[in-house]
Amino acid sequence: MDYKPVVVQKHPKPSSSKHNAESRHWRQYKYPVFVKEYAPVTSIHFSSSKPHKYAVTAATRVQIYAPRTQKVTKTISRFKDVARSGNIRPDGKLVVAGDDTGLVQVFDINSRAILRTLDSHKQPVHVAKFSVSNQTQILSCSDDTTVRLWDVPSQSAVAVFADHTDYVRSGQVSNSNPSLILTGSYDTTVRLFDARTGECEMVMGESSTAGGGKNTAPVEQVLMFPSGSMALSASGAILRIWDLVAGGRCLRALSNHQKTVTTLAFNSDASRLLTGGLDHMVKVYDVNTYKVVHTMRYPAPILCMAVSPDESHLAVGMSDGTLSVRRRHTKGAGTTIGEFASVSLRSGAFESILGNLPSIGQGHVKSKVKSKPLGDVDELRVESKRKKRLKEYDRLLKNFKYSAALDSVLRKQTPPTTTFSLIQELVHRDGLRTALSGRDDVLLEPILRLLLKHVADPRFGVLACDVARIVIDMYTPVLGQSPLIDTLFFRLRKKVAQELRFQQDLVKTKGALEMLLASAALSSVTQV
Repeated sequence: MDYKPVVVQKHPKPSSSKHNAESRHWRQYKYPVFVKEYAPVTSIHFSSSKPHKYAVTAATRVQIYAPRTQKVTKTISRFKDVARSGNIRPDGKLVVAGDDTGLVQVFDINSRAILRTLDSHKQPVHVAKFSVSNQTQILSCSDDTTVRLWDVPSQSAVAVFADHTDYVRSGQVSNSNPSLILTGSYDTTVRLFDARTGECEMVMGESSTAGGGKNTAPVEQVLMFPSGSMALSASGAILRIWDLVAGGRCLRALSNHQKTVTTLAFNSDASRLLTGGLDHMVKVYDVNTYKVVHTMRYPAPILCMAVSPDESHLAVGMSDGTLSVRRRHTKGAGTTIGEFASVSLRSGAFESILGNLPSIGQGHVKSKVKSKPLGDVDELRVESKRKKRLKEYDRLLKNFKYSAALDSVLRKQTPPTTTFSLIQELVHRDGLRTALSGRDDVLLEPILRLLLKHVADPRFGVLACDVARIVIDMYTPVLGQSPLIDTLFFRLRKKVAQELRFQQDLVKTKGALEMLLASAALSSVTQV
């Protein structure tokens, strides 16, 4: 009869958010590339069209980066002052940006020529964006408290809104309706404008409403859902969700950042919301529950953030001038070996299925694995199984060397699951007393240290107590001969007494909670 190795018991691991599917997805954004600018990075925007180039605005220039190489392909520096809000048109051909002189300029992304100049604003323009649903229109928001919707071909303002009373630092044209404009201002309000009527249709954050709807800090950022039914705003460290269909009612107010939230962004299908703040943190929310599902830390306060439409890049701009770009390999990024072989076989680019690999061009890649001769068709081959090599403690157990087997798993590098699995096997063999007997202070020390470490562990506590009882019975007559062993026994007794007190406190707490719950249930029944 073959010897059966010791079965190492597996204990359930506590659930951790670091290893769930959501966290694994966001942890795939790695290979960070850090680019140092001369001034804070205030805006990042990805183009909707492939290859999804992105515009980075810092100091007096807007730089266009290639996502594949992370290199600058174009630099637009025709600004008289600090540039703001570089935005690429959805077709990837034009770039618009504002600056601190109040100008809004439209550039050709290839020649960098200035195609249009819009100069009606009197103070810095922090928002300049193309309308997604109407690419001939541009939204601009300025520190002169006005919001303008421009017609690019005629260089004229389609609508001008002057309802805000302080700086307007954030704004967006609805993706579902090019006439609706959402803005956030330092006057602590979020407003929804309609370009068809030229009026402010909705004001959010002025008065206290359900869900904590009163803003008490300047609105740093606003973001509208693609459907146009809900909107988000960041005011101080608080994130608010607004129901636009219900007249701008505040649904929820969240506070998961320690400092001001400066940027908001959706992933490709708007199922996840990313927020960045001055506390160096990026937090990912599930928009169904608005619970934080992942957190990322950066080395400096975050000013802007963007996710590429194909979710292959996550770019973050910081106040110290650092641009961080993390990449994630998507399924369409390359062809796997299996896919390559399948395509090659279908195209006929192969020499032999059992021989070489598919040919590439004119040369051939030789296979490193040689095919084995098949032999005679009628040949009978006896199956041979390779025996699995036993571990050291299994070899000792096989030879009934119980004491030596126990010593082999008391080493520091051996996990406790293996050690206690072997002890359990010795109990089953009725050999635990044999393994523990006849030990001097040197051989007894690791056993006592093992018990001292794991006697209060819920996974091994019962077995550790059984071993401790046997050790005490066997070695009580020799106590007092070794100061080290006496100290370990004293510490073990102290540890057990401490655990007993803890269990008593738990029982008292459980009893108190049961009384409170019973009282609450009784009072509810009485009221009914």
